[in-house]
Amino acid sequence: MNAPVQNMPIYQALAHAFQAEGVDHQFTLMGDGNMHWSTAMKNLPGVTTTHARHEHCATMMAAGYYLATGKVGVASVTCGPGFTQLMTALTTASRANIPLVVFAGEAPMHAKWYNQWLDQPPFAAASGAHYISAHSPQRMHQYVREAFYIAQHERKPVVIGVPYDLQKQPLPNLGEYQPSTEILPRAERLPPGEAQIDQLAEKLANAKCPMVIAGRGAVRSGAAAEIEEMAEASGALLATTLLGRGMFDHNPFSVGVSGGYARAILHELSPQFDLVVTLGSSVNYYTVDGGNMYPNAELVQIDVAPQGLNGGMQVADMHIRADAKLAATAVAKKLRALGKTKAAIRTPALAQRIKDEPADANTYSVEPGLLDPRAVIFELDRVIPKGYDSVSGSGHQSYFHSVMRGRKPEKYFAVREFGAIGNSISLAMGVAVARKDGKTVLFEGDGSLLMHIQEFEVMQRHGIKMLMCIMNDGAYGAEIHKLRHDGMDDSGAIFGRTDLAAIAKGFGLRGTTITDVSQIEPLFKAYQAQNTAEVWNFQVSDKVVNPTMARGVRRGHGKM
Repeated sequence: MNAPVQNMPIYQALAHAFQAEGVDHQFTLMGDGNMHWSTAMKNLPGVTTTHARHEHCATMMAAGYYLATGKVGVASVTCGPGFTQLMTALTTASRANIPLVVFAGEAPMHAKWYNQWLDQPPFAAASGAHYISAHSPQRMHQYVREAFYIAQHERKPVVIGVPYDLQKQPLPNLGEYQPSTEILPRAERLPPGEAQIDQLAEKLANAKCPMVIAGRGAVRSGAAAEIEEMAEASGALLATTLLGRGMFDHNPFSVGVSGGYARAILHELSPQFDLVVTLGSSVNYYTVDGGNMYPNAELVQIDVAPQGLNGGMQVADMHIRADAKLAATAVAKKLRALGKTKAAIRTPALAQRIKDEPADANTYSVEPGLLDPRAVIFELDRVIPKGYDSVSGSGHQSYFHSVMRGRKPEKYFAVREFGAIGNSISLAMGVAVARKDGKTVLFEGDGSLLMHIQEFEVMQRHGIKMLMCIMNDGAYGAEIHKLRHDGMDDSGAIFGRTDLAAIAKGFGLRGTTITDVSQIEPLFKAYQAQNTAEVWNFQVSDKVVNPTMARGVRRGHGKM
């Protein structure tokens, strides 16, 4: 849709330009600096609006909307204090390569004094976001096109800052708006080099204990079947990064997530691997458990943008710049031609262990009346259909649900790149708004949820249906386990088990406190039969330490 431009106020013309970019939903919190634009957007046909209660949450909802739809997420805030609230969200989105466009007001250009004035571009730059100071009426179309181009091409958040008074001026006659889709490069799949494929095939043919790991890039490439065939031809085991979780769960030789969240059996096998091949993964700190996983393996990275260093570590011994699907196809073909390989890791006994053994077999003494979070997740995995979208929170509780199996990676969402808690309630809301089917589940901890619990009101007002499974240990879990390991007083990290179910009801939602896993199945049937967001407040023990945390404190938390 092209925007009419003659004598139209700039805020109205900018709204039409956003619509021409394909924007069909905005997440906003109004103030002086954005109220005209946001209202104009709200009233455009085909555009819907979610009014958040916190600017950070509006931006993270837009991030969730992108993750669920693939469309650039759009948020809007006012100037000054409205903009400073975005620093965590912008930094998180920047490090997670999430394309967003944020319409931000700026202080009036011609006011002699304005108490919300702020030099906003340096804040955006510090977060890793791109900032566009939209101060020229003649270039307004260019600003919007550039914002959407950069967001998509560079996969990062972009802020358009428009002064409050300038927005109400008429737009010069600029002609029809030309959207960024007309200038975005159309990239073909990147094929691998034949010589490197030959070299990798030889390595796989000679490896006695190979591993193949697929990441989110492999998900985007649609490479699951080809990677599975490559692993079959080489005799390798299969694993994924956290964001590829579930890709190969149907395969008896898939050991699940690689790295810090790996199942116990993978940590046991780790020293045996002599060759690890990753496809569509950045091979970050978490994928290799800070360098502690695969200590004796040669590592090969296949990616469209391979890196030599990531997170202060050497990424791989060999790099192949290629699309995951094309590379896996080529390697599998070469291996079939070579014939028998030397791999001997795939055995019926190992397949049985992968199927039967728990992800974490450590034993803990759980207090009466409280639950082991591992038992909670086991029952949730049994009851909640595999087709539901799962959104992962951060912090200590985030490990437990990561071992759920049989769920597609396209329906799993986690943003961990900045290590911030408090993001995931709004991320899940963005997914739920995009899906519109009530089949979004948030897995979160009490401390993180309470940071932005005001968004319960938004769920009620907008009729957003989602299920929130909250592991309530009455504390900041990561901190209590670190303090206890260091022999220090942990009372400053313990706050008591807030009645989250009562709070949910106070906002007009549904809520239940759960002290027995037998409550889960009937509660889920009741959830399906109604149309309101719901909180399950699981009373879990703070004595159960997730294995990632346990290993980390043994090594010395904070050490890299």
